[in-house]
Amino acid sequence: PLQKKLAQLGTYLGFLALAACAVIFVVGVWNGINVLEIFMTAVSLAVSAIPEGLPAIVTIVLAIGVQRMVKKNALIRRLPAVETLGSASVICSDKTGTLTQNRMTLTKAWVEGEGELEAISSENSEQVKRLLLYGALCCDGSVTFGEDGKEQHIGDPTETAILVAAHKNGMEQGALSQEYPRLAELPFDSDRKLMTTVNRIDGTLVAVVKGAFDVMAQRCVKGDLDAAREKNEEMSRQALRVLAVGYKTLETLPEEPTSQELEKDWSLLGLVGMIDPPRPEAKAAVATCRQAGIKPVMITGDHVVTASAIAQELGILTPGDKAVTGAELDAMSDSQLDQEVAPIAVYARVSPENKIRIVKAWQRQGQVVSMTGDGVNDAPALKAADIGCAMGITGTDVAKGAADMTLTDDNFATIVDAVREGRGIYANIRKVVGFLLGTNIGEVLTVFFAMILWHKTPLLSMQLLWINLVTDSLPAIALGMEAVEPDVMDHSPKPKSEGIFAHGLGVQVVLQGCMFALLTLAAFLLGEKVTGSLQGGQTMAFLVLALTQIVQAFNMRSEHSLFVLGP
Repeated sequence: PLQKKLAQLGTYLGFLALAACAVIFVVGVWNGINVLEIFMTAVSLAVSAIPEGLPAIVTIVLAIGVQRMVKKNALIRRLPAVETLGSASVICSDKTGTLTQNRMTLTKAWVEGEGELEAISSENSEQVKRLLLYGALCCDGSVTFGEDGKEQHIGDPTETAILVAAHKNGMEQGALSQEYPRLAELPFDSDRKLMTTVNRIDGTLVAVVKGAFDVMAQRCVKGDLDAAREKNEEMSRQALRVLAVGYKTLETLPEEPTSQELEKDWSLLGLVGMIDPPRPEAKAAVATCRQAGIKPVMITGDHVVTASAIAQELGILTPGDKAVTGAELDAMSDSQLDQEVAPIAVYARVSPENKIRIVKAWQRQGQVVSMTGDGVNDAPALKAADIGCAMGITGTDVAKGAADMTLTDDNFATIVDAVREGRGIYANIRKVVGFLLGTNIGEVLTVFFAMILWHKTPLLSMQLLWINLVTDSLPAIALGMEAVEPDVMDHSPKPKSEGIFAHGLGVQVVLQGCMFALLTLAAFLLGEKVTGSLQGGQTMAFLVLALTQIVQAFNMRSEHSLFVLGP
């Protein structure tokens, strides 16, 4: 957006400057001023009127912003994305690892046929141990334990949580793979929401599956599903992420195992519940979002009850907000989603395709959307969003390549910090534009009215070029490096259609330019009268115009008064 606005601004300024300089040249020639002298003055004024240093200064400001963001764990791949970040009005974020710590811990288990939940310990019942055994066999992750007892987790945190719980009950991962070898597998898929392995257990071929309970329940033929559904809801209300584990015996191993062949007619073995505690800084970051007029939205593959519990704890799901599932989203048409999207704060059990629909629904409302993702399937949504944020730790190369920004710490709070920085950068660019145009208008009006009223040039061409080179460019660069103001997150995001001169900046620039012209013309007349020479008036005009621009640089530093002392 900023590139388009600056390009349009440059076109307008170019035509206005050429028109003003043409009038000045004609008036000068008409009044007998040397043609070469008035031509040089007109050309110098044209150079001064157009802030040709603006693109370079904007690039410097954006580059400095990128450098600041790197220190806050945000890598920006495209410079214009910095400005777009400041306009973000909706942040759609994954839950696991972004809003939470991504350190899953298995805390509860329920086994088919048992009445109550059992806490995970080092001495669980034989039924729970069997549940953990089957769950561990259906995991691709790994956990190693150092001599000092320090754990090193590799792979999906959900799987490593199961492996740690199995280890507590005396089951070593290496020994399990040797004793119960894996013969085939169907890897986890975000569409199926299941993972299946075929292992040889005590001489029998056993297919083991783990995945979302609601998906598993549709494929189970044995087990008390009503009791399991009740326990699933109970654990979800405790903000636990629930996985179901099932199995079935096979007569023979299929040559090419498929989901249609293996993932049906299960016997439910039990449920495991794990918790991924929210990041300590996430709640404060969500509160900052709301203060800044930004809508935080949670998108997760968890059960809707689990997601809602965590969202309420973080402040994402508030009274009046709604939580929907991917199935409910699929049942909505695009027009229905457009009508319903505003109050929806939580999306549970979603697919990557759902993410694109969510992004486009918000964009149709005129919002600037930031979307997080880490998988290959998330790439289309990251590309469609105004700001795609890939995970630096868990993200794939495809996701990082499609995104505008990479979070090196996978932290939601980093997105909010980046938005704050983006707003500060845009504010600094507005300061630079206001400063340059205000002073340039002053220069044009000074020469224009002096030529019209007195047929004299108040400024020499060299003086105009000196002002343009020194008193315009250097203070403008300093303004672009201003620190982010403390109250930058107290305002709502700027709309997409908002111009760079909104909130009275355009009127302010014109009035300030007129003031500079009046002061400079007054100095020109006074200097000419006191010294009795044109050169004396030009010297006074030059000094006053240069000094007023230095004072203007201080004036543009903040919209707040510089004379109000802080706390």
